[in-house]
Amino acid sequence: MLKYYNSDVVFQEIPDEVTLAVNLTGCPCHCPGCHSPQLWEDIGEPLDEAALRAMYEEYAGEVTCIALMGGDADPGAVEGLCAFIKQDLGLKSAWYSGRQEIPAGTCLTRFDYIKTGPYIEALGGLKSPTTNQRLYRVTEGRLEEITFRFWR
Repeated sequence: MLKYYNSDVVFQEIPDEVTLAVNLTGCPCHCPGCHSPQLWEDIGEPLDEAALRAMYEEYAGEVTCIALMGGDADPGAVEGLCAFIKQDLGLKSAWYSGRQEIPAGTCLTRFDYIKTGPYIEALGGLKSPTTNQRLYRVTEGRLEEITFRFWR
C-alpha cells in the first residue's frame, strides 16, 4: 500500500504542466544527500483512488498533471494510480522514480512522464547538464528524453 506525506502544486517538475506533486513515503532508495529523508519512513496517509480524487477536487481546473514522487517500493501500485489519473481524472500522469531503470513489465501507456535516476549530489538534479537523472515524455508507449528542457 502506498502512503503519502504531503502534496503541493508545483510549476517546475514537469515542463509546460501545472503539477500536483504527491510525495510518497517508504522510499527504499535512501539516496545520500536526499532533500527529504523523512520520505524514507513508513509514515503518512494511505494513497488510493479516493484520496487522489479528493486532492484533485481541491485543485480542479488549476492542475494539468499529477506526479507521484517516489513509490519505488510498489511500482505496480504507482502504475495503477497513474492509469486512474489519466483515465478517470483526465489529467496527465507522472512518476518520479529514484531507480536508474524503469521496472521490467511496466505498462508505459499509463504514464505521460517518467523521471528516473537516484539523486547523486556531485552530478546534480535535473537542472544540471551533468545529472544522471532523466525525464521522459511517454508518447504512444515510447520514451522521448526531455531532460534538456531543464537546462539553461
